[in-house]
Amino acid sequence: MFIWLASYPKSGNTLVRSLLSSYFFSKDGIFNFELIKNIKQFPIKELFLKNGIDINNEKEVIRSYLKIQESINIKNSIQFLKTHSYLFNIENNPFTKLEYSLGVIYIVRDPRNVVLSSSNHNNQSHERSTEDLIIGRELKPKGKESIKVYTGTWGGNFNSWKSFKSVNKYLLVHYEDLIKEKDKIFYEILKFIHNLKNIEFVLDKKKFQNVLDSTDFGKVQKLESQTGFNESMVDKNTGKKIKFFNLGEKTNWQSFLEPNLQNKIEEAFEKEMKELCYL
Repeated sequence: MFIWLASYPKSGNTLVRSLLSSYFFSKDGIFNFELIKNIKQFPIKELFLKNGIDINNEKEVIRSYLKIQESINIKNSIQFLKTHSYLFNIENNPFTKLEYSLGVIYIVRDPRNVVLSSSNHNNQSHERSTEDLIIGRELKPKGKESIKVYTGTWGGNFNSWKSFKSVNKYLLVHYEDLIKEKDKIFYEILKFIHNLKNIEFVLDKKKFQNVLDSTDFGKVQKLESQTGFNESMVDKNTGKKIKFFNLGEKTNWQSFLEPNLQNKIEEAFEKEMKELCYL
């Protein structure tokens, strides 16, 4: 069975995947971009094509979500699935079922900073990114990720995954905490995973430290400049790749977000932002 790594886009999912892939899929814990490929996106076209699903038929794709997840569950090893989807039910077709998953690690980030990060990543205005956040969006097909992803609104995405709380299969990770106390939060993530698997948690201290060191934002940013990163977008005007690891923890809505957009976000998600101590 698998563990979901769920989040609204640009909320820190890549950092969590970097940590986990380095710890579970390397011998020494030293991060590189190839390791991330061990954690698949869901949905992603290869999984559907392998099962004979017509990926151009949107309704067939949605009806097949559970079938694809059943095929993934055949494996007995630790598996992670990244998703930016909200936990939807479209025409009685659920995104997943509780019994199909070991659990979910939900990564959340202050939506005012999500707007800034999303704006840079998608090469669009703050206004457009704010609209996506509040009204909801669908991720357009890109490269291998050529199946539509229904992210919903920022608040809707966050609220939908809480259903895993009822069966103690839910861990909430604030991106801000992960940045400030990466060692503490990553340790909690590892304990959560081992508890889900009902196996004794014995920390590999050397590998753990290597993971922390090699996923330092500055080092990963340098690695992207040297080798590139396949998840970065292309600027349509220049044809050049947009830096994926742009500002990280230096993203600061107080300095860069227009006051009217700040107000719109806070009004739209007042309840969720108070719950998460962002207000």
